[in-house]
Amino acid sequence: MTHLDHLVVAARTLAEGLRYVQDRLGLELPPAGGKHPLMGTHNRLLNLGKGAYLEIIAVDPEAPPPAQPRWFNLDDFSGAPRLHTWVARTESLERYQGLELGPAREACRGDLHWRITLPEDGRLHWGGVVPYLIQWGPGHPTDTLPDGGCRLLELALLHPEPDAVRAVLKALDLDWGKVRLEFAPNPELMAFIETPGGLKLLR
Repeated sequence: MTHLDHLVVAARTLAEGLRYVQDRLGLELPPAGGKHPLMGTHNRLLNLGKGAYLEIIAVDPEAPPPAQPRWFNLDDFSGAPRLHTWVARTESLERYQGLELGPAREACRGDLHWRITLPEDGRLHWGGVVPYLIQWGPGHPTDTLPDGGCRLLELALLHPEPDAVRAVLKALDLDWGKVRLEFAPNPELMAFIETPGGLKLLR
């Protein structure tokens, strides 16, 4: 089975993404995050409770270009910051090799280590509504992330072909606990987050 691990907000710069999330949620994020040497990106994190978190990610202007396309299609990202895609965790990436989500690659940030499925061209899956898959090493970001009282209540996945997307998510043995799939003319993600200031929508 796979479980929702984290939401991915992409931005042209990390500062821009941070401002967007803080304005939307009405709070300040803790100084948690770091750099990804494999992909030339950097991030900031927010604990969403029960093993889930929010990641704001952007290209790191101080890092050398990676040898392959960056994850989450960040090489082609443009426009305003937005909820771009999401990541589901599993105990065995090999179980889902037949779903063409990309080969597993080793990655790290500080003392965190993980394996993640990475399409060779860096593309999003089904416009971002089908997740990347991750298998963590012994540690997880939420082990040390401060708890600021934010909780993910629901992730809505919107897509013009919901039945086709549902078939992929069923093949992933997805735990649907906080995930809802609906029809929409264009792919989009919406996260409903309870904060100390009330219910907020991130999209």
